Amino acid sequence: MSDVAPRTTYLLVDGENLDATLGSSILGGRPTPDQRPRWERVLAFSEQVWSQPVRPLFFLNASSGFMPMSFVQALVAIGFTPVPLAGEAHEKVVDIGIKRMLDAIADRGGDVLLGSHDGDFAPELENLVGDGRKVGLLAFREFTSSALTALDLSVFDLELDVGAFNVQLPRLRIIPLAEFDPLRYL
Repeated sequence: MSDVAPRTTYLLVDGENLDATLGSSILGGRPTPDQRPRWERVLAFSEQVWSQPVRPLFFLNASSGFMPMSFVQALVAIGFTPVPLAGEAHEKVVDIGIKRMLDAIADRGGDVLLGSHDGDFAPELENLVGDGRKVGLLAFREFTSSALTALDLSVFDLELDVGAFNVQLPRLRIIPLAEFDPLRYL
C-alpha cells in the first residue's frame, strides 16, 4: 500500500469568459437551455483526461450583490464549488481570483485545467508549464487567445473533445480533412 496521495487536477472555470464567448461569438445571442454547457460532462471529462481526482472551482462575478442561486445550486449538486467574488466596478474579479488561485497552485502543487480563452492568464499558466505538471485548457479552440496557444499546454475543445453540449453549435472552424463529413452540408 502506498502512502503517496493521488495528484489532484484543479479545474478552474472562468464562467464569464466562456459564457460571453458562447453567447456573443458563437451564437450571436443568449443561449437556449440546450445550447448551454453540461457542466457535469465537463467535470467527468476532467476526471477522466488524466485519471485523477478533480477539485472543480467555478468562478462567478457577484459584485452586484446577486448570485444566480438556481445555477449555483445546480453547480453544487454536480460537485462544483462556486467561488462568488465581489469587488470594485473597475476590478476584473473573476480574473483576479483565478490568477491568485493559479499562483497558489504553483506554490502547492497539482495539475490544472482552465476553462477560459483569456490571454490574461498566460503568465500564471506559463509558470506552471514545464514544472512537471499537467496543464490544460478547456475552450473553443478558434477563440483561444494566441498568448495561451503559444504555451506548451493541452487544449481540449469544449464541444468536440469534451462533448459538453446537447446540440451541435453553429461554429465556423477549420475542419481537418479526416473529420470532414460532406453529409453535414447536404
